[in-house]
Amino acid sequence: MVLGKWLGSFLLLLVRFSMNALGAYVGINIGTNISNMPPASDVVAILKANQITHVRLYDADAHLLKALGNSGIEVMVGVTNEEVLGVGESASTAAAWVNKNVAAYLPATNITAIAVGSEVLTSIPNAASVLVPALTYLQKALVAANINFQVKVSTPQSMDIVPRPFPPSTATFNSSWNSTIYQLLQFLKNTKSFYMLNAYPYYGYTNGDGIFPLEYALFQPLSAVKQIVDPNNLFHYSSMFDAMVDAVYYSIEAYNISGIPIVVTETGWPWLGGTNERDATVDNAETFNDNLVRRVLNDSGPPSQSDIPINTYIYELFNEDKRPGPVSEKNWGIFFTNGSAVYPLSMSTSDQITGNSSVTFCVARQNADSDKLRDGLNWACGQGHANCSPIQQRQPCYFPDSLQNHASYAYNDYYQRMHSVGGTCDFSGTAMTTTVDPSYRSCKFTGSSNSSNGVGFLPTEAFGPISPQGGSPSLQVSRFQCLVSAICLALVLLC
Repeated sequence: MVLGKWLGSFLLLLVRFSMNALGAYVGINIGTNISNMPPASDVVAILKANQITHVRLYDADAHLLKALGNSGIEVMVGVTNEEVLGVGESASTAAAWVNKNVAAYLPATNITAIAVGSEVLTSIPNAASVLVPALTYLQKALVAANINFQVKVSTPQSMDIVPRPFPPSTATFNSSWNSTIYQLLQFLKNTKSFYMLNAYPYYGYTNGDGIFPLEYALFQPLSAVKQIVDPNNLFHYSSMFDAMVDAVYYSIEAYNISGIPIVVTETGWPWLGGTNERDATVDNAETFNDNLVRRVLNDSGPPSQSDIPINTYIYELFNEDKRPGPVSEKNWGIFFTNGSAVYPLSMSTSDQITGNSSVTFCVARQNADSDKLRDGLNWACGQGHANCSPIQQRQPCYFPDSLQNHASYAYNDYYQRMHSVGGTCDFSGTAMTTTVDPSYRSCKFTGSSNSSNGVGFLPTEAFGPISPQGGSPSLQVSRFQCLVSAICLALVLLC
């Protein structure tokens, strides 16, 4: 009995350790309720140009999923609210959904999660009874396809199912949903998945009737007289975002369940509002998202779970002008559809995804002819004397294992070495210059002044070789290898 309890605690620590080791990330939501939605290839080009490594789709758009192939970007696909009932009532429907929208795109498209519905309990409560069956059927389909280690299943819920989120220590889920939520939490724990939370300090502040200061919602420092403290445990909350996440952790704990990490699937701030939406401004949106990124990438959790990072997806990539509702509903985007930034957003303390760099880089063009790309890559690594060792297997720039990625690295290395003596960035028309640093994760392009790209991953070689089946440097494979090694060590110590 003592051994079992010790091993259970040890495994929980390993889960937390593995999340810290891989580091926190900031992704982005891609809504498509747009009059002039760019072609999928242009959307992916915007993501790659701005070093965005994680995206969430609200559906399983075939054009986007195909375009994201071989990009290395981790993708969360969505079962729409309209599909939840069908998937939850039929195992065969769920299996068909997985085969069509997930399995068909792997391994080229790095799909790592399925988000089932959007705030189902509060937006379509009539589907509550089939929500967990929907997750279960999808999980069984993933197991049957042998991709359940690659793809996790969960369902995003809003903060509305926590009626009184402050103080966090006394927060509980709405008792009306007790049975469904308990089943959901058991499913997430049994499948080693995560709780998906949509947390919006914007609404917490604007609907709060002045209870909390604006600085608290924007991650800004609070004066001594404005400190937000949970009276039950004296935890200080420096942001409403942390308090919201902690309120859900305490709500989960109320069911005597632990070990389920929270991923924030939506948060953000609108940059434009109507006459009665005075807090929807460019300054507030830039301040919120810039501070959010800094907060998430410090790899810590809220006060009650300080060692579990809060992986987060910003809402959203583009402004969705076709969304109904007030002006603010249409203006949460960070980019316009032509790829220009609504406002600059710093993805780390040292670089910006929408800013400019003083260094010019040479990268492969999107949709360049593959034969010409291959010839250019071979020339750069051969006659061009580029240093191509980082794009070899087990090296930091090998993944994503794509011709375009490898060519970009080789082209740039050649260009940085030779442009001062006449070397050009052309390669038979397959290359182009950019001021956006193409470095990512532990892969640093020649000429980059950044020591970190802001996504928090350790070099892939720290976890051993990565199987191409798994996708990107944050693969479950690497995490699993690390976990197995640690468990083996523990058993040896016990024996």
